[in-house]
Amino acid sequence: IKQFGISSQAHMAELEKQDIPAPLSPGKEEKLDSPLQENLRENFVILKNMLISPDDTVFDQLRSHLQEKICDGNGETLFEVGVGADDSVCGLPEDEYEASVATLKSLADTLEADCILLREKKSKTGTQGQVAVVGNVDAGKSTLLGVLTHGELDNGRGTARMKLFRHKHEMETGRTSSVGNDILGFDSRGKVVNKPDHGHLDWVKICEASSKVITFIDLAGHERYLKTTVFGMTGHLPDFTMLMVGANAGVVGMTKEHLGLALALNVPVFVIVTKIDMCPPNVLQDTLKLLHKILKSAGCRKVPLLVRNAEDVVVSATNFVSERLCPIFQVSNVSGDNLDLLTMFLNLLSSRTPQNDNDPAQFQIDDTYQVPGVGVVVSGTCMKGIIRVNDTLLLGPNGLGDFIPMPIKSIHRKRMPVREVRGGQTASFALKKIKIHDVRKGQVLVDPSLNPSSCWEFKGEILVLHHPTTISTKYQAMVHVGSVRQTASIIAMDKECLRTGDKAIVFREGRTKAVGRVLEVIPKIASLQHQKNHKIMKMVKQAGGGDGSATQHQGLTGGNFGGTKKQRSRRGGKHRYLEWLHTLNMAHLENETLKHLNTSNVVCSSHLLHTNILYNNNNNLPERNAEEV
Repeated sequence: IKQFGISSQAHMAELEKQDIPAPLSPGKEEKLDSPLQENLRENFVILKNMLISPDDTVFDQLRSHLQEKICDGNGETLFEVGVGADDSVCGLPEDEYEASVATLKSLADTLEADCILLREKKSKTGTQGQVAVVGNVDAGKSTLLGVLTHGELDNGRGTARMKLFRHKHEMETGRTSSVGNDILGFDSRGKVVNKPDHGHLDWVKICEASSKVITFIDLAGHERYLKTTVFGMTGHLPDFTMLMVGANAGVVGMTKEHLGLALALNVPVFVIVTKIDMCPPNVLQDTLKLLHKILKSAGCRKVPLLVRNAEDVVVSATNFVSERLCPIFQVSNVSGDNLDLLTMFLNLLSSRTPQNDNDPAQFQIDDTYQVPGVGVVVSGTCMKGIIRVNDTLLLGPNGLGDFIPMPIKSIHRKRMPVREVRGGQTASFALKKIKIHDVRKGQVLVDPSLNPSSCWEFKGEILVLHHPTTISTKYQAMVHVGSVRQTASIIAMDKECLRTGDKAIVFREGRTKAVGRVLEVIPKIASLQHQKNHKIMKMVKQAGGGDGSATQHQGLTGGNFGGTKKQRSRRGGKHRYLEWLHTLNMAHLENETLKHLNTSNVVCSSHLLHTNILYNNNNNLPERNAEEV
């Protein structure tokens, strides 16, 4: 948003002759609430759609209108470029802004007036943060979020959590099974702006009135939905983790599992002890002692701080990200005890990952929708850069590992339409010319300048947190990397086996968990070549009797190509031989590999002389006669 002052030198000289004092331009700190402000608003409403590319007729109308406003303003008038007709601050794209300013300066030149930039205000997106809510089942996660976001205390029977549930079975059981989202807005003074309308939150109104928005990610606490919780922690990229512990139950169930997951992903953790209104004092003290013991252990290495007043809140929020501090709050969703301290702490939190708008755009998809009248909509998190409406990004990888160009039709953020989304923000995109079965979770939208490529294999270093047995080669588990959730198998290891505590990607199998990081990704071509070689060796071993070496007797009678014609037809040996030969011809193996296959694994039969000729024609291997074969 830029404000321009336009003053006419001729009109000012005429005022000096008549001894009329010239109007003063607004000072640097003066607010725009003078009578000229209404003049400015009216000007912009009339000219906002005409300044970009006016023709001759429109230009003459603008010139007459500007001359009239200069006379009414005693020689000067003001314009704000980037303000909507309803006084909303919408801003302008760079090309539209430059065109509007060029037209404005041309109009001023025709009137022998000066166009001066008075002040500039850059568009602000406000402060934001994402908080993942984890903890054991029945710890009060959804209830606390319902109380915080809707401003109404719970009745002790779970009415507050009903406002967050998405499915019928969640309302019947009272247990969250999916990833839920809700927001809490703060104004510039730190006051909560959430005002539910008949129990329903209007996200658009909250975002418009907020200078800071906290997004809560409500995750499942039951062991059955552990995969959903892991996906929420890795795919939604939370800035902080709020660990919920029931005062009466203590640290039980999945509490340690969720705490270990947050620590492994390097997400700062603060603890909320709920249900203090119904818990006996001695049980509450035992729960707090156990929490202190766990947080101080060698695995956590945290410094617990029990928050009792506003001073503790300020100290906790200041040193929360940079230090190993772990605040502990004691709250009640029924009586409302210490909820004001928790709200103050959330307002003081700041995002821990600053973003650079100059980086190439990257967006990871965590959900897909088919919206009637709109088409395919994808939601996720913008990792880097800026994505604007009508930008063309690369969507992929698809089933073949390729990326396709995909234009962005529209962008919604916090349920309201926006023109752009920046790094660290969550949003949803409406895509053009694509079907719902062509897009899936785990795909990405990236800038074409990155020239992305896909991979089927990677090298990683993992640390086994918990496993009842050992992990070795060919072990299969579910891998979570960002928004990607895929079954994978271990091809090779530097150790024969791994046990709990051994250090050798987060993968999961039931309660089995291991964490680590990707060290190297293997390109698509090398990965496909490895898969082809593995398939060929497997087929060769099957053709040779299973151990990779075939004797003459096996080839003539018991092998896949031996026996009578009826036996070969029944076993499908000829078809297997042709498939094997086709695979060898299609896969461009090295000569040494084919020599090994030709001498060690090829069985003796009447077809092999012709087979040898095919090898010579395609791979330039030395000829062999029937006796050598």
